[in-house]
This record gives sequence, C-alpha cells and structure tokens, in this order.
Amino acid sequence: MRTAIYGCGAMGTVLGAYMNLNGQETILIDNYVEHVKAMNEKGARVVRCADLTVPVTAITPDQMAGKYDLVFLITKQTANKEVLTHLLPFLHENSTVCTLQNGVPEPGVAEIIGKERTVGGTILWGATFIEPGISELTQDITKQDSLFEIGEMDGKIGDRIKQVARALEKMGPVIITDNLMGARWLKVMFNSCWSGMSAALGCTFGEIIDNHKASACLSYIAHEAVSICSALGYQMPLFWGQDMTLMGDIGSEAGFKKSQQIFHQIINNMRPAKASMLQDLEKEKLTEIGMINGYICEEGKKVNIPTPFNDKVVKIVRGIEGGEIPLSMENLQYFDVPELS
Repeated sequence: MRTAIYGCGAMGTVLGAYMNLNGQETILIDNYVEHVKAMNEKGARVVRCADLTVPVTAITPDQMAGKYDLVFLITKQTANKEVLTHLLPFLHENSTVCTLQNGVPEPGVAEIIGKERTVGGTILWGATFIEPGISELTQDITKQDSLFEIGEMDGKIGDRIKQVARALEKMGPVIITDNLMGARWLKVMFNSCWSGMSAALGCTFGEIIDNHKASACLSYIAHEAVSICSALGYQMPLFWGQDMTLMGDIGSEAGFKKSQQIFHQIINNMRPAKASMLQDLEKEKLTEIGMINGYICEEGKKVNIPTPFNDKVVKIVRGIEGGEIPLSMENLQYFDVPELS
C-alpha cells in the first residue's frame, strides 16, 4: 500500500518517523524545502519524550508522482483548497485520504476529493516543531490508552477504516469510532482551550495553568464548546476514561474546581508545548483560529448560544495577525472572568 503524509510539520514528522520505524513505508510530503532536505540527509528526528532518528523518504509537493493508496492529511486547513486540488491527480478511485487536521475539516475535504475517499480522525498527543528535521514529542505516548481516534463520516465501521487504523497502529493504539463528529468536537474543545489561549497570550501550555485567570478562561471556553456540541446533537466521547464535558461545568463552585482539576491533569503532561497557532504567530504567519475557536463561534450562532470567550480569543489572535495587538501575556486584560470578579 503506497502511503504518504501530506504536511510534515511537528505532527507529521513524528508520525512519519514512527510509521517508517515500525514497518509502514511512508513518504513524507512538505513544502518546507530545508526540512525535506534535512529529513532526507539525516532522518526524521524525534526528541524529548522519545529519542528517535529514522531514515525516511521526504519530498516536496512538486516532486509527487504516481498514485497513492492512503494519504494522511496534516496540512493547515487554511491551505486545503490548494493542497487538495494539487493532490487530486495523485489519487485513484479507491484511494483514501484521512484528514488528521484540527477543527472539523471532513465536509470541506469531501467536497474536493469526494466523500467516498474521505475519512477523518483526531490526534491525541502533542508535538512541537524544533528545526528542520527535528520535532519534539511533548507527551509520553507509552502512558496513553490511545493515540488516534478515527472514523467514517457516516459512522460505519468497515474494511476501509480498519485499514487506516492498521497504518496508524505503527505508532500506537487507535480507536475506531462510530461517533466521529463527537470526537471532532472533543478535539475542537481541547484546541480552542489550550491552543487558543496559548496563541492569544503568547505562552506555553504550562504558563496558562500556572496563571489563575488564564486557567479559569479554559473552563469558560470549554463551557461554550460543550453547550454547542450538545445543542447540535453530538456527544463527546470519554478521554482517559473521563467525561470531558465536565471541563465545561461552570454551574457551581464544585463543578468549576473539577473542571480546573481536569485541565491541570491533562496539561501537566505537556507543559513546555506551544500551540502550533502560536508558532505561526511567532513566524508572522496566519493561523487556523477561524477553524478552531472561530468554528465554535459560527456553530454557536446556528443554535443561538453566545460565545464571548471564544469570540475574544478570535479577536485577539486576529489582532496579533494584523499587528494591532502584541503577542503578550498582557492580553489577559481583555478577558472578563466572572469567577474572579
């Protein structure tokens, strides 16, 4: 099976290293020429929570040739139209594209390449790009029950999704879900909280939970996501055996404390990590904020649920992108947290 990862930043590099290490020959495709060159010359290097250097074949998109049976899509959603249009000639009628992107990308991906070739899933671990050829795995994956949750858009569990799972299992355990949209909403909630706040405040995940007000904002962002997900008729799956909707329980003091406890439990495992959106801002690039916190805002309008905290994150990050707001922890001043008033 001819397999590729399209979009080899931090996540793609780590995944590609593990897949090739464990026998799933996988081509790594990325438009960062120096990164591609480094991986070809020195291998894909994974540091911190792992110590791997794996020989890989890496190419730029213009070097693609032939047809691919399975492609894992981990590019930024902002580039989907360009990327998927480029990818189309390299797919055959039975090819599968598994989007592991942030947000809820499946409908948009299916519009371009066809629903019959589209599956999706969420990555349940973190990574940070260090330099060409090197990415940092920010979680100890040996302690996790699952590293991926994947599924079909219609919830069916057949041979195709099982084949995708077998490829990802070269890195670690995979859950095949009949509740892809619920899983997607869970990941959107996670990303809107710590990735959104990391980008808005220009800080690591650990710095968020070390600041009482910033940490409190996480619970309010989650509350909006949980409320909208429920109103749309989706149910978030358990994570680490826990009901993650409790992250959005701000209805009582006990509920809020439990919410904060869950956030600290999860984020403590990836304290040094920076959101990929923050890394984009540091490089003066546009972010995926519209597909993460912005997605929650747009879906909230459909069910008449206000999203003041997600709105604020979007406004701050857009302001940073436009050069109107500095990349600073001082941006906490823009959040009005009832719990602290």
